[in-house]
Amino acid sequence: MTSDEIRAVFLSFFEGKGHDIVPSASLIPRGDPTLLLTSAGMVQFKPYYLGEVSPPNPRLVSCQKCFRTTDIEVVGDHSHLTFFEMLGNFSIGDYFKQETINWAWEFVTQHLRLPAERLWITIFLDDDESFHYWRKLGIPGEKIWRFGEEDNFWGPAGDSGPCGPCSEIHYDFGEEFGCGKPSCGPNCSCGRFSEIWNLVFTQYDQNKQGQRILLPKPNIDTGLGLERTAAIMQGKTSIYETDLFIPLLERIAGLTGKKYGSGDDADRAMRVVVEHSRGITFLIGDGVIPANEGRGYVLRRLLRRAVLFGRRLGLARPFLAETARLTIEQMRHVYPEIEQRQDFILQVIRNEEQRFGETLTTGLERIENIMAERETSRAGEISGMDAFQLYDTYGLPVELTREIAVGRGLSVNLEGFEREMEKQRERARAAQKFAGALEGAIGLDAQLDVQETPFVGYDSLEHKSIIIDLLVGNESVQTVQEGQEANLILDTTPFYGEMGGQVGDTGEIRSPSGRFSVTNTFRIPPDIVVHQGCIAEGSLAVGDEVEAEVDRDRRLDIARNHTATHLLHLALRQVLGEHVQQRGSLVAPERFRFDFSHLTAMMPEEIQEVNHIVNEKIRQNLKVYSEETPYKQAIDEGAIALFDEKYGDIVRVLKIGEPAISFELCGGTHVASTGEIGFFHIISESSIGAGLRRIEAITGRGAEEFIERRLSALTEMASRLATEVENASDKVDVLIAERDQEHKRIQALESELARIRAESLLTQAEVVNGVTVLAARVPPSRLEALREMGDLLREQLKSGVIVLGTVYEDKPLFLAAVTPDLIARGYDAGKIVKQVAKVTGGSGGGKARLAQAGGKDKDKLDEALQLVKNLI
Repeated sequence: MTSDEIRAVFLSFFEGKGHDIVPSASLIPRGDPTLLLTSAGMVQFKPYYLGEVSPPNPRLVSCQKCFRTTDIEVVGDHSHLTFFEMLGNFSIGDYFKQETINWAWEFVTQHLRLPAERLWITIFLDDDESFHYWRKLGIPGEKIWRFGEEDNFWGPAGDSGPCGPCSEIHYDFGEEFGCGKPSCGPNCSCGRFSEIWNLVFTQYDQNKQGQRILLPKPNIDTGLGLERTAAIMQGKTSIYETDLFIPLLERIAGLTGKKYGSGDDADRAMRVVVEHSRGITFLIGDGVIPANEGRGYVLRRLLRRAVLFGRRLGLARPFLAETARLTIEQMRHVYPEIEQRQDFILQVIRNEEQRFGETLTTGLERIENIMAERETSRAGEISGMDAFQLYDTYGLPVELTREIAVGRGLSVNLEGFEREMEKQRERARAAQKFAGALEGAIGLDAQLDVQETPFVGYDSLEHKSIIIDLLVGNESVQTVQEGQEANLILDTTPFYGEMGGQVGDTGEIRSPSGRFSVTNTFRIPPDIVVHQGCIAEGSLAVGDEVEAEVDRDRRLDIARNHTATHLLHLALRQVLGEHVQQRGSLVAPERFRFDFSHLTAMMPEEIQEVNHIVNEKIRQNLKVYSEETPYKQAIDEGAIALFDEKYGDIVRVLKIGEPAISFELCGGTHVASTGEIGFFHIISESSIGAGLRRIEAITGRGAEEFIERRLSALTEMASRLATEVENASDKVDVLIAERDQEHKRIQALESELARIRAESLLTQAEVVNGVTVLAARVPPSRLEALREMGDLLREQLKSGVIVLGTVYEDKPLFLAAVTPDLIARGYDAGKIVKQVAKVTGGSGGGKARLAQAGGKDKDKLDEALQLVKNLI
C-alpha cells in the first residue's frame, strides 16, 4: 500500500465507525502557550478533553501534521523524524478501552492485513482490563508485555493537560533483525520491533505541579505513525525507503551525483537533508519564520543543519528550495496550504540559506581550528565562549557545534555557553529603556484580594462604581489626599486596561469629596484593572462611590486606530498574500503600529493599493460588531487568532461587515461602523527583523493633522520656490539639474587645481636613502582631490613615496601613494599612512599602492608629516 492509500483507508475505516473526519491543525498550536509546536494528533482536541468546549461529534478521526524537537540531533539514522504524520482516532467521553482495542486489531489485521503472528502488544503495568480485552481477541499472554510509566504512560502535550496509560501494537520484523538476547521483545532498541500504533486511554488531567485528577469522562487518543506503517506495508525496514522519501532522496542524488546506499556517511547526510527539507517546508507553510528563539529557532536550527549536511555531500550552492519544491509537489494534494504559500515558503528558504551560506565556510574553518587546538592541547572540551562566538558571529547553533564536536570526540561547555548568552541578554536589556505602568505594577497583585475587575467600557464611557482599594508605592492605604500619586482599584470600570497592543484609557474618577486624574490604565494578574494617576482635588477613600469617566475623544481616537488594524490586516492579505500574519501591534490615540510576517519591503504601488482598499472599506461604512463564542467554535468558523496569545474558553470575536469580511478574535475597543474611522494613511513601512515588517499608520484626527502638516509644508516650499504647489515638483527638478551641473563644474575646477598644486609640490621632493620622498601639507581638500594629486605626483615622479596631508571639515586627512618599483622593495602605502595618522590620534590603511587615513588632532598634522622621512 502507498502512503496515500494507508491514509485514505484509515480515515475511511473510522468514518465507517461513526467518526467525523477532522482536517489537520496547524503546526503552531492555537491559543496554547504550553506547547511550542503541535506534537500529537490530540493537541487540537485538548479543549474537548478538558470539557471546555463541546465537540461536533464525540467520535473524531484525523491525519495530523506533527513536529517533535527532541530528536533533531539523531535525525539521520533509519528511524527518527522531526516532522511526521499521525493518524488517530479520538473519543471524547464516548467509547473507551474495549472498542479501541477491538477496532485497532480489526484495522491492522483485516484492512492492513498484517499477519497476527507478527504483532506484539504492550500495556501499562497494572492495566488488567486491557490485558483481558487483548486476550479475548486471541492474542497469547506471552505476546502481551507490561511496562511502567516510561514506556506505557502517555504524558500531557506540554507542561499540563490530559494524559493516561497506553497500550501499543508493535510489529516484529523477525528474529534475524534482533539482538539475540532472551529479553528481546517490544521496546527493545535493537531494531527488531517497530511500534506502529499507540492507544492512549486518557483518563487524567495533569496540572503543572504533576498532580493527576480524573477527567469527568475517560477519553481515547490514538496515534498510528504513517511513516512507520508505510515502511512495514511496503516491505522496508527503514522509513527512508518508502514512497514518502524515495523521490526526495533521488533528487538529492541527482544534485550531488551520489547514489543513496553507497556509503554510511553519505547516506546519513542524505537522510538528514530530505527529512529536514520536509520539516522546513511545513513549518514555514504554517507561519514559522527563522528567529533566534522559540519556534523560529527550531526552524533556523533545522535549516542550518540541513545546509551543513548538504555541504558534506558537496552541495556548495543553495539547494533547499529545490527539495522544498519537490516536497510541495508530493504533499499538496493532502495539505493544499503548502501549495497556496509556495512562493513565500521558497523565498524564506532562499533568504535564510543564502544568509547562512555567507558565514558557514568561515564558521567551519573557525570550529576546525578550535577543535585542532583542543586536540593538540589534549583539552576535551570546546569552551562556552568559543561556542558562543560560533553562534553569535558565524550563526552556528550550539547544538550543531556540539554535534560536530562529538564527531571528533570533544564536548561543549553548555553551561559556559548559557552564561555568555545570558550576558548578551543582559546587554540587550540594559540597552532598552523600560517605561510604562507595568513597572509600577510589580507586587501589586500580592496586595489585593480581588481576582478580576468587570469591564463595562464596551457599552459605556461613564459608570458609577466603588473604590475597593487604593495603593501608594505598592502599599495598600485607606485614603489619598490632594497631590498624591496613587493606583486605584474599582469594583467595575469603563476604563480599558492596556492589553493586546491597545494602550490604556485616561480620564477622571470623581466623588463629592475629590477628583482623581487617571493618566494610565493597566492590568495585573489575574485580571485586575489598575487606574494610575494622582488626586487633582480633595481626597478619596476606600468604599467611596465614584463616577468613572473615560476621556471620550481619546478613546475614540484609539478605537478608530484599532478597527483600522483589522482592515489593514485584511488588505495586506489581499495584496501580499495569505502568508501575512499579524505578529504584534501598538494601538495608541495618535497613530498605530502593525507588525506582520512578510519577506520583502513593500513596493510603493503595494502600499498605495493597501491604502486604497482600507479607505474604500471606510467609505462603505460597514457595520462593526462583536460576539462572544467558544474559542474552538470561533476557530472552526475561520476566525483569525494570534498564535502566541492565550485565549479563554469564551472569546470575543470582532466582525466587520455583513456578511463579515474581517473575522478576528479581539478584546479591544472599536468604532460602531468603519465610516467613523474617517481616513486612513500609511506613513511608514520598514523591516524589524528577518521576515518581519512594520507599518505605522494614522486615522481620523491624526490623519487630518498629518495631511494638514504635509500640505502646509508643500505650500511653504512652493512659496519659497516662487511657484504654485502644482508646479513645485517641476521647479525642484530644474534646481536639482542646475545643482548637478554646478557640481560637475566644481569637480572640473578642483581637478585642474589639483594638477596645478601637484606640479608646484614636485620641487619639495627629497631623496632619502636613495628613495624619492614627498611629504607635504596641502590646502583643505576633499579625499577625491587628494587622490587625484597623488596619482599625478606618482606619474610625474616615476619612482617615489608620496604622503599628502590636509585639514578637511576640521579634521586631519592623509593620503599615501607608492610607485610599483618601491612596492617591490617592500614599501607599503597602507603601513606608512597608518603610522603617520597615529601621530594625530587616528588610523587608516589600504593597499600597498594607495592608502588613506584620518586623524583627530589637526594641530599635529605637520608633526605627522615630518615622521615620513624617518619611516622611509
